[in-house]
Amino acid sequence: MILVTGGTGFVGSHLLDTLAARNQPVRSLVRPTRRPRHLPRGVESCPGDLTTGLGLEDALRGVDTVIHVAGVIKALTPAGYFAGNAAATETLVRALRGRPVRLVHVSSLAAIGPSLDGAPVGEDSPPHPVSTYGKSKLEGERVVRALVPDAIIVRPPVVYGPRDAGVFPILKTVARGFQVEIAGGERRFSAIYVQDLVDGLIAAANSARAAGRAYFLAHPQSVSWTEFDATAARIMGRKPRVLRVPIPIARSIGFAGEIWSRITRIPAMISREKVAEACCKSWICDTRRAVAELGFEAPTPLETGLARTLAWYKEAGWLRY
Repeated sequence: MILVTGGTGFVGSHLLDTLAARNQPVRSLVRPTRRPRHLPRGVESCPGDLTTGLGLEDALRGVDTVIHVAGVIKALTPAGYFAGNAAATETLVRALRGRPVRLVHVSSLAAIGPSLDGAPVGEDSPPHPVSTYGKSKLEGERVVRALVPDAIIVRPPVVYGPRDAGVFPILKTVARGFQVEIAGGERRFSAIYVQDLVDGLIAAANSARAAGRAYFLAHPQSVSWTEFDATAARIMGRKPRVLRVPIPIARSIGFAGEIWSRITRIPAMISREKVAEACCKSWICDTRRAVAELGFEAPTPLETGLARTLAWYKEAGWLRY
């Protein structure tokens, strides 16, 4: 039996779909206060709270593998990031101690930070996160290593695909005929299509060799934001007008996003820290360890992944083009 946390989210929902389709016994941890999304047939729903630990005893009964996807990508305060990405992880791993359970912990490239010299960062590169989000994910990793040394840590970069609300605003802007870039030259990044990430997580969970190791899961070919937007535009039949935003203005927009968040009490996707991350020249990771030790290489090229993503957005009514 596999327990999945974060099954109501973007990556977690695809993971549940895939495990159910493979007839894998799987259980989804769901917040007691949240109405769960419709779960795939065969997936058990179990209420549990990663803040208090309530319900974890029942959720872990009969479980041999936990894939911990739950986390926060936006919060109103730094404390919110650490609560969702470090404290919640500590609650889970403390509940696992003494149990013969394999843990796959989903972290982020942000925990390590961007490339400082343009070369891909490796799993053992010194961490240098540049945002509170990245620092909170790094702290989550440290908790996992301290309490469950044999856990497997997976660090995805940008993840895109159907149901994703993170990359969606960029694609929505392209669909409207605009390509917004921060001035200062090209910026390259690693990315992975969501189904490839799910397959990689399952490969890590099933690999005896992976115990105690960390892996970057990404497509081996990096991409620039110009290439990303141009590919999306080509698929949608758009010829967008390029709008280059000077860095000081981008920072001001980020600050305005923070002010709006304080007024509305709703975390915004844009902030000065998000702008700082976006200004980094290179967010590229080395995927060779996953190939060598897991036999995993993300197969979906950008054109194919974006075509599937955009088709889903269109069918779901998120985009018109």
